[in-house]
Amino acid sequence: MSVPAFEVLRTPRLVLRRLREEDAPVLAAYRSDPDVARFQGWGPTFSEDRARALVHAMRARQPGEDGWFQFAVAHGGTDELLGDVGLRTFEVRHAEIGFTLARTAQGRGYAAEAVRAVLAYAFGPLGVHRVVAGVDPRNERSSVLLSRLGFRHEGRFVESWPEGDGWLDEDRHALLAREFSARATYDGA
Repeated sequence: MSVPAFEVLRTPRLVLRRLREEDAPVLAAYRSDPDVARFQGWGPTFSEDRARALVHAMRARQPGEDGWFQFAVAHGGTDELLGDVGLRTFEVRHAEIGFTLARTAQGRGYAAEAVRAVLAYAFGPLGVHRVVAGVDPRNERSSVLLSRLGFRHEGRFVESWPEGDGWLDEDRHALLAREFSARATYDGA
C-alpha cells in the first residue's frame, strides 16, 4: 500500500502538522514537566537536544510507514505548540497511538480532538484496521479519554515496563476501524 504524503490535519480548533525546529524548546519543556512526564516512557527529563533530534528524525518520515510518526498539535489560531500525538504503524494495517499535551493545554478537550483527527486519518487514508494504546493504569485521565473515543480495555500486562528498581503494569486498549465514529474528523490530508 502506498503511503500518502502528509501535509496537515485541521480540526475546529487545532492544526496537526509536522514538528518544526522552532518547536524544540516548547517540546522539551512540556515533556520535562514532571506532571506530564510521570506516565510516559522517556523518563523525567526531555532535553532540547533530544527534542531537536526528534524533530529531525520526523523530517523524512511519513505517517503510515513502519515506526513512529509524531504529529505536532498546534493551536489553529496562533500555531502555538500544545502537544504531540504519536502514531506507530506496524505489521499489516495495525497501529499504536500515544499522546502528550502540555499541562496548560490539558482539560480543554484538545487531546480528544487531536486523537480523533489522527484516528480518522489512520482509519481513512492510511487504511489502518486496528489501533492500540498502552496506558499506565495510574493514568486514569488517559484511560477515560480512550474510552470516550470508543476504545475498549483489553487487558493489563502485569509488570511489563521497567521503572527504576521496579516494574510497572500497562493497560492495553484497542479500537477497530469499523468501531470508529469520526464525528469530528479533520479537514485535509
